[in-house]
Amino acid sequence: MAETLTAAPPQVGSFEDLESVVIRFAGDSGDGMQLTGTQFTDTAAIIGNDISTMPDFPAEIRAPAGTLAGVSGYQVHFSSQDIYTPGDAADVLVAMNPAALKACLRDLKPDGFVIVNEDEFTAGNLKKAGYVDNPLDDGSLGSHKLFRIPLTKLNRAALTGIEGLNSKAIDRSKNMFALGLTFWIYDRPLSATLDWVSRQFKAKPEVIEANHRALHAGYHFGETTEAFQVRYHVAPASLPSGTYRKITGNEATAMGLVAAARLADKPLVYSSYPITPASDILHSLAALKHFDVRTAQLEDEIAAMGSTIGAAFGGAFAATGTSGPGIALKSEAMNLAIVLELPMVIVNVQRGGPSTGLPTKTEQSDLLQVLFGRNGESPIPVVAPATPGDCFDITVEAFRMAVRAMTPVVVLSDGYLANGSEPWIVPDPSKMEPIQVSHPVSFGPPAEGAPDFMPYQRDAAGGRPWAIPGTQGLEHRIGGLSKEPGTGNVSYAPEHHEQMVAERAAKVARLAEIIPPAEAHGPESGELLVISWGGTYGSVRRAVEDAQAQGKSVAHVHLRHLNPFPANLKAIMDGFQKILVPELNGGQLSFVLQGRFGRPVISAPKVQGQPYKISELAEHIRAALA
Repeated sequence: MAETLTAAPPQVGSFEDLESVVIRFAGDSGDGMQLTGTQFTDTAAIIGNDISTMPDFPAEIRAPAGTLAGVSGYQVHFSSQDIYTPGDAADVLVAMNPAALKACLRDLKPDGFVIVNEDEFTAGNLKKAGYVDNPLDDGSLGSHKLFRIPLTKLNRAALTGIEGLNSKAIDRSKNMFALGLTFWIYDRPLSATLDWVSRQFKAKPEVIEANHRALHAGYHFGETTEAFQVRYHVAPASLPSGTYRKITGNEATAMGLVAAARLADKPLVYSSYPITPASDILHSLAALKHFDVRTAQLEDEIAAMGSTIGAAFGGAFAATGTSGPGIALKSEAMNLAIVLELPMVIVNVQRGGPSTGLPTKTEQSDLLQVLFGRNGESPIPVVAPATPGDCFDITVEAFRMAVRAMTPVVVLSDGYLANGSEPWIVPDPSKMEPIQVSHPVSFGPPAEGAPDFMPYQRDAAGGRPWAIPGTQGLEHRIGGLSKEPGTGNVSYAPEHHEQMVAERAAKVARLAEIIPPAEAHGPESGELLVISWGGTYGSVRRAVEDAQAQGKSVAHVHLRHLNPFPANLKAIMDGFQKILVPELNGGQLSFVLQGRFGRPVISAPKVQGQPYKISELAEHIRAALA
């Protein structure tokens, strides 16, 4: 980050120091809650807090205004300490209408703050949200600290006299009023957001003025009202030194693809069909063409996969991104890529399914699909990031694996990681290990008696030569039919088919030699080992640490490599009496572990389109130890 902001020093007697705070902004999908949450997060990151976020989008493209289905939320956890998750429950709920209050109240702490736009609590809006009585008046909010603010009216008054804005445009700025108020309560400076607004709307001075006025109005309302007796201060976190930026998982994936291509001195060709929640990878890469990036939005998922295969055959670093429904459509062409033995990366940002399912909600339900969802014996390496920032590292590693074994590699991200954000230390490219790529070269016809080019002759890692088409002397047959070992010629001989199947499986298994060993967080042996993967990392790690603090015999292993598994995983598992696997599906990793290692596993599934809460995992740990 080029800019560093410092929160104003707390005034004695008017501030309370807090270690961390969780705020949820919620409103209608047109209320700008994602922008509000993002700007609060950006400011917290610039100040130096550790952050973790969870955007929560409506699954409907445009649900009726004021309904539960249309509620858009953004939860941000900011802290002076290391944090792993966006928080189990919010300390503060900013609800822009009755539907937002009803949808999110269950996730607010019993003594939490409720800040509502009381102007929206009309009879019509209450009815659309399913309220019989007004919750602001009937005592149902119980022990919550309620702050009723006529936010719409105050915002309109603040924006009076701005030329070029109608009433609808004025009301669109009320999210900035709410943001300004929360900035005041939690001692956040306005400058970063003011600068962002000026850059974002530089061609619309009236919009700049409206948002600046609204932000200041909300901030000064906090100063002048007597409703808020205490303000709160969260100090910067003690993070390792370096250059930081806030990053989402999708942004990190895009940067990882570019970095991998640069480390291999290759152009990046990214072919994709837009699909939630993977579309932002394409958007991010389209802005990075100056790094020799070529992006293509194809007419469908099958075309995108075919284009990726063509780019890889041509010698480029080829990648594609999709979600679960897209993988289903790509599967036939993925098998072609496996049989051609070409390196590429396939990113699957998982969402809830099956079918269209829950496009904007998170899930981990595509593991079995990417492991086994193709015809024939078609093993494929699978890796999964643990955090938004880890999406960068795992993507670079995926391409390194793809080149070594000459095979497609699947990066199994998820919606929670893709849209969530955290502070990320920007790596120094000069200190990153290059990705060694070599292509066979021929300058003319082979000498008399010299062997013909063998396109499927294998190296020590099991990979075949990556021959660039058009290179004289390297002509060879390609296609999806079964092949003769070495030559790649079409062969229906039973022993040839069996040998090629075995060789493709062996080179994938051999990747276990280079992937990092699994690490147990906690004792090397004991009563319970908790195994997690993907976006469950933060919640599981925190739940296990809490259990350890209570003296329980429990350890945690988080898997970033799902095929092949780390070579030492079985040895770690053998040190524990019980194995617990929490995952956001019906028990897919549990199924694979039991099949691979032949020992019982306690499955803890959750299939709600929402991430695990730490409290839920704590209960699973207690039950497993009982």
